[in-house]
Amino acid sequence: MRVKRDRHTRRLLGAVAGLAALVPVYYLTEAAARALRAGNAAFAPAPAALGYLAAVAAIVVLLTAWPAAALACGVPLAAAGTLFALDLDAAVGVAGTLPYARSGGLPWSAPQAAPWAELGEPPGTLAGLTGLYALLGALLVLSALLPARLRSILDR
Repeated sequence: MRVKRDRHTRRLLGAVAGLAALVPVYYLTEAAARALRAGNAAFAPAPAALGYLAAVAAIVVLLTAWPAAALACGVPLAAAGTLFALDLDAAVGVAGTLPYARSGGLPWSAPQAAPWAELGEPPGTLAGLTGLYALLGALLVLSALLPARLRSILDR
């Protein structure tokens, strides 16, 4: 009985960790996409994009080690990616209701370094249009669906 309760506790903690990781993954992915676009437009390197993508990769690697966390973060990301692929107007409308949509910047990005809020382009639009959310969400969900023998020791 105790083993079963411990397993449920670990799964609940994993789901909470995955939902907590959803916010930084969402915004860091969008910041990376915008930095890449700015570098491409200026025909210049985009070191900020590399930093943002490295942070997203580190979070995703940590989440794939815990199936409950990977599902809790991956399913909403995949749903956001699917919404952007199927109904762009609805997706932009939903993204426009998110925090930092009109504030002019994220807490960790200086307004001079990476412009964030552009009229008609709320956070998540560029990463959603390019399929980054769908890709990250699918990766996380597939990692959670691995056979039990290939899963992390965190789920045992």
